[in-house]
Amino acid sequence: MLKLEGLSKTYKTGDAALSDVTLTIPKGQIVGLIGPSGAGKSTLIRCINRLVEPSAGKVLLGDVDLARLGKTELRRQRRRIGMIFQEYALVERLTVMENVLSGRLGYVPFWRSFLRRYPGRDVQQAFRLLDRVGLMHQADKRADALSGGQRQRVGIARALAQEPELLLVDEPTASLDPKTSRQIMRLLTEICAERDLPAIVNIHDVPLAQQFMQRIIGLRAGEVVFDGTPRELTENVLTTIYGAEDWDAMRRGDEEQSAAEADARDRMAALAQ
Repeated sequence: MLKLEGLSKTYKTGDAALSDVTLTIPKGQIVGLIGPSGAGKSTLIRCINRLVEPSAGKVLLGDVDLARLGKTELRRQRRRIGMIFQEYALVERLTVMENVLSGRLGYVPFWRSFLRRYPGRDVQQAFRLLDRVGLMHQADKRADALSGGQRQRVGIARALAQEPELLLVDEPTASLDPKTSRQIMRLLTEICAERDLPAIVNIHDVPLAQQFMQRIIGLRAGEVVFDGTPRELTENVLTTIYGAEDWDAMRRGDEEQSAAEADARDRMAALAQ
């Protein structure tokens, strides 16, 4: 379980990125984090694993306050948190398998990682994870030869290789087309359900969040302004989070864009035959 108590972040400029955020995320719950640009979504995720240092508050993963740890203990505790990035953060010259095995770097001696001699158990686990994300046949391919969706699947497998207790996911679909976005979100939610793994997903696509998230937290100007189920995310609530907008028109536009992109793919496939 993750508990945030009074989590705040103020930069040296005096800008408050987060203000007194208090949340509890139980085991197995998948939470969508939504809000306009600059609302503090990425800062919140990065404060949890201390890629950004909080100014105040507690970050409790189980009974350990991550916000109070020194560098050595923080490195050890970070193994408990899997991070999935928007831009994948793969080593492109390495193979898919080597990128997945890099999730074990916090567990193996330096010489093993330097020589790429991982224990047999880690290699077997990596093959199982690649099979789970549908990339077993790509194990020996270089990461820079993969599509965006395939790269995100590698990122998911790498995070799972850590055997984490929490997943932090930063805009996993921002660079993907609508169909691939749904496939990635479906994969993430299935994996979290299988492992009873809690996850916080920073996601800019509101309809996608409503489709796949169990709980949605809305941030605005660094403060939590909504915390509820997807069904409770009404137009009035969306206006509170984002400001005034014709939300029905936006949803229709998303649907029309998805249909147009699907039609274009079908035409390209027909031409290729």
